Amino acid sequence: MASGSAVIVAPAVESAYPAGWVFVARRSTSGWQVSFDGQRDFATLATAAPETVVSAAEKAIFGAARPAFAGGDYRTGMRLPYGLGQSWYYTGGPHGWAGNDLPYSALDLTGGDQRVLAARAGVAYTLCRGWVRVIHDRGYATDYYHLWNNVNVNGTSVGEGAYLGDTGTDVTCGGGANGRHVHFALRQNDTYVPVAGHNLGKWVITAGSAAYQGSALHGSTQVNVGGALYNHGALGLNQAVVDGWGAATVNRRTGPGTGYALAGSLADGATVTVSCSRSGTTHTGRWGTTALWNRLTYGTWVSDAFTWTGVSGSVAGTC
Repeated sequence: MASGSAVIVAPAVESAYPAGWVFVARRSTSGWQVSFDGQRDFATLATAAPETVVSAAEKAIFGAARPAFAGGDYRTGMRLPYGLGQSWYYTGGPHGWAGNDLPYSALDLTGGDQRVLAARAGVAYTLCRGWVRVIHDRGYATDYYHLWNNVNVNGTSVGEGAYLGDTGTDVTCGGGANGRHVHFALRQNDTYVPVAGHNLGKWVITAGSAAYQGSALHGSTQVNVGGALYNHGALGLNQAVVDGWGAATVNRRTGPGTGYALAGSLADGATVTVSCSRSGTTHTGRWGTTALWNRLTYGTWVSDAFTWTGVSGSVAGTC
């Protein structure tokens, strides 16, 4: 058996970008069986490989459950790809891996100390100079392109926040870059996926009417392209961001409905942890109308209409 990475280099022009994959291959009497990261039989081949070919850390990531955003689960558990507490410029809203191509899977980011960091733990691969891919759990992977001083890794375990390189303009594998930045792209299973609708650093990314446009929302705070995004850190898979839909606060209740007593309030943009959910009175917020209420870990309740969790149902089971 064998494993490694493969890259198709593109011309060094703005509208052309390289293609790259991590692969596992098994040889039999009939020839080589090859599978690329995210494909259905990739985890099976990786699990069967000896640890001299695919490490235990890689096998654990490759075999993780893969709920898909297309099924209504937009949770990533990712931060923005730079230091916590830093604000970087959002120079390019959702756009394709090659620019104007679909899906709009990528963002352009620059600023701060220019150190590009892993958005979530995983296993990292250098596909070529300037291009690093980190494969995460839940079927996700993130690509980081145009890097200077990038790490040279091949299946190395990295933690959230691990240094991957500096923002740059490197186009060794092709494409183009105007001004130093990181071209940060989102993949799930074996393909690039729309970054809009996903939460990164507690910002929900929204697409515009054309490539490179759009904005980001943290609660009711909206930042358009050209503004700065503060890195709040990763939103946990059982957490929510409070969204007052323009209001400064959202009410907490002693039970799942407006018939229960008030128990304080939550600030717009606050992070809360959900212990379980159940139906109650119906309300409408930014993301739609729902009767679901979330019980928070400290015992009080908030309508799911005024939180962003990344799923339309409960993130922590039913009460």
